[in-house]
Amino acid sequence: MANPPVKSAAPVSFEQAMAELDKLVAQMESGQLPLDASIAAYQRGSELVKYCAAQLDRVENQVKVLEGDMLKPFAAEDVQPEADA
Repeated sequence: MANPPVKSAAPVSFEQAMAELDKLVAQMESGQLPLDASIAAYQRGSELVKYCAAQLDRVENQVKVLEGDMLKPFAAEDVQPEADA
């Protein structure tokens, strides 16, 4: 089984980073990667985790600003149901 090269470009979005991270984890858990590829996958995974954490921190800071620097606990009743089309 030929292994695709581990990407090193910055992810375009949080969702893309999570999808790539999920794929890397699956490859590593399969036990099919050679040692060098496993190390490269681990390094890339570490980069993706840092990227995702930074994105989540950025969004959390935006929420704090929107909520007047006072985070409110999320409650299901705060969500407005969408009208059926």
